[in-house]
Amino acid sequence: LRMDESVELIRHAIDSGITYIDTAYPYHNELSEVAVGRALRDWYRDKVVLATKSPVWKLEKTEDFSYYLTEQLNKLETDHIDMYLLHAMGSERWQKVLDLGILDEMLKEKAAGRIRQLGFSFHDNKDTFYQILNGFDHWDFCQLQMNYINVDFQSTLQGLYDAHAKGLGIIIMEPLLGGKLADPAPVVKDMIPGDPIEYAFRWLWDKPEISVVLSGMNNKQQVDENVALANRDYPKLTEEELAHYHQVKATYDTMSLVPCTRCNYCMPCPFGVNIPGVFEAYNITASKNRQAGQKLYQTLDLDASGCVGCQACEEVCPQAIPIATHMPAIEEYFSKK
Repeated sequence: LRMDESVELIRHAIDSGITYIDTAYPYHNELSEVAVGRALRDWYRDKVVLATKSPVWKLEKTEDFSYYLTEQLNKLETDHIDMYLLHAMGSERWQKVLDLGILDEMLKEKAAGRIRQLGFSFHDNKDTFYQILNGFDHWDFCQLQMNYINVDFQSTLQGLYDAHAKGLGIIIMEPLLGGKLADPAPVVKDMIPGDPIEYAFRWLWDKPEISVVLSGMNNKQQVDENVALANRDYPKLTEEELAHYHQVKATYDTMSLVPCTRCNYCMPCPFGVNIPGVFEAYNITASKNRQAGQKLYQTLDLDASGCVGCQACEEVCPQAIPIATHMPAIEEYFSKK
């Protein structure tokens, strides 16, 4: 993370009209919150809704919740978090939260004013989503992976609607599916009228249940382009247009891609395998160009052949990808002439 450039970019985003800043404890080797805190100095804090997340995997005892919250407040240079989430929740982490009494701690911190709104981000199956959604009466919002491809994935689109019906605000992550919808395979891109990024965002913005759509941006050009899209006044999607999204999804689903979003939660691999790089190379060959994917695969410091099947990566993968199963198959795939 380049601290000065990050601070400048965050402030440019705020100056351009962005009002919601999302970060988390582990992002950028635990430096993301520091960068955000510095960016929000000089009255910038008052201009935004600030969201960060509790590192649930680090909690070993009840008081750890407040311990890490205090650390995050110090990093962010603020006395309160507007939107505080339990990070990347699934069945095991939900049980941990229940066993440690974390829900009561959340309510105490909200009453104390250090947290304004309580939520959770989610990566598991639909049944687990409803367990968490209905297992606590004080959720203010939830953060879900959603785009026009993932309507039947994780929480599912119906889960989004049901959460909204319970009064929760809805925050969307992965609107571009880790960039795959920004630069889709040619067979998909040819079906999309106009800009694929605008096409993906518009499907989400068309849903009144959604409060915020998150988007990772790496430079000022991306900020400016996203802000310009968000400022447009789009008409409601027609039934014909919605049917077209279904057609694009159907075509996308025919491609045997690994659903990696390059979140890098699996990294570093203890044996040095570039897991996201391996999947990116494979997906390029499967959806676009075998020669380009092969070339990328050959540039990796350590490819799929280095996988020993320890499955440490699978324990932290939000997409529940069977990584250790894919690696030998991908190595065999690229070994074929």
